[in-house]
Amino acid sequence: MNLICGVDEAGRGPLAGPVVAAAVVLDPACPIPGLADSKKLSERRRLALAETIKGQAKAWSVAEASVEEIDRLNILRATLLAMERAVGQLGMVPDEVLVDGNCLPALPVPGRAIVGGDATVPAISAASILAKVARDAMMMDLHRRHPGYGLAEHKGYPTQAHMESLRRLGAAPCHRRSFAPVRAVLEIRPGEAVVKVNGRHP
Repeated sequence: MNLICGVDEAGRGPLAGPVVAAAVVLDPACPIPGLADSKKLSERRRLALAETIKGQAKAWSVAEASVEEIDRLNILRATLLAMERAVGQLGMVPDEVLVDGNCLPALPVPGRAIVGGDATVPAISAASILAKVARDAMMMDLHRRHPGYGLAEHKGYPTQAHMESLRRLGAAPCHRRSFAPVRAVLEIRPGEAVVKVNGRHP
């Protein structure tokens, strides 16, 4: 019996917080009904499915790449790094890894990238659910540590409310400074005038 590992990420687009990846090896003898792309599920349904996945999967793991790694490597490379970590932490070596999207991380086993795999491959759907649930929990923690940005509501995505709070408060340590909207805010500190020298910031 081939051990198929599904891999997906959560958090490539936000302006704040880590990018999180999950790897899941489902048990063919214990199919889990209702698996789907995490973005298509309600929060309540995701939480319930996450508990089922953790209880019934042959193996699962969740890993992240930090804000510092995102800023240093870029978001794509940081995402692939989180995926590598998730697969490496499984506790077993799968026969094949199926990854949502069009890029593959460095893997010790054969792998395939499947565009839209989170909606069509159960193991990838399961990984998308675990990654989303784990990242949402991380963002709730960041909300408690950095109140005022509304991170619990928008999870770091560039909503109008988030952009307004960024302009008002400046960037917190959890913000990705390599992302253009955050970088633009950093150029103008709240309450300070920006002086340009020869058309450039000093």
